[in-house]
Amino acid sequence: MSEAIVSLRNVVKRYVRGKQTVEVLQGLNLDIPQGEFVALMGPSGSGKTTLLNLIGGLDTSTSGEVTVAGQRLDQLKQGALARWRANHVGFVFQFYNLMPMLSAQRNVELPLLLTNLSGAQRKANALAALTLVGIADRAKHKPSELSGGQAQRVAIARAMVADPTLLVCDEPTGDLDRKSADDVLHLLQVLNREHGKSIIVVTHDPKAAEFASRRLHMDKGALLEAGTLS
Repeated sequence: MSEAIVSLRNVVKRYVRGKQTVEVLQGLNLDIPQGEFVALMGPSGSGKTTLLNLIGGLDTSTSGEVTVAGQRLDQLKQGALARWRANHVGFVFQFYNLMPMLSAQRNVELPLLLTNLSGAQRKANALAALTLVGIADRAKHKPSELSGGQAQRVAIARAMVADPTLLVCDEPTGDLDRKSADDVLHLLQVLNREHGKSIIVVTHDPKAAEFASRRLHMDKGALLEAGTLS
């Protein structure tokens, strides 16, 4: 088996709401090998997005060990966590989170503004990422001029442009029709199989989960089962 890109040990996440303490994740243990495409499923409130945010370094655990790409995230301060996140994780969200006044190319360039690359190199890298996701012909279009499927491809290009170690996707097809959703999921499958990207997708959609190599099921903050797909 490949080395684990994600390793969780006894991970607990609690939120305090007024006088009430809510335990969202309950002593979770999980290993995800490098190069795997995982679908994380479960009902609303099961802890899927909380788990994804811990893995992506957007949130920190209350207790337990969270190791991603060889780094103990639970031991990092916020500044160091932000730098780690920028270097290792590409994020794809349900509603694309594109800047409406910028072209597709400029949206894809955004993560590269934190690097020392020249403007010409940023543009070249952005166009290469748009080519990778099959939408280079829409490079000069703004989000309002794109379909939902095209906008999500731009979002995936933006997530990929800095060559992240891990791609994390929160309901990436939740706002798309079936054909557009399948096209986006097939693209993720290609990025996984042909480019070796480790991918974790949170989804409510069983059809979306079929594109993954493994499905993890959550309920009430615990992992119920894990299955490998043929």
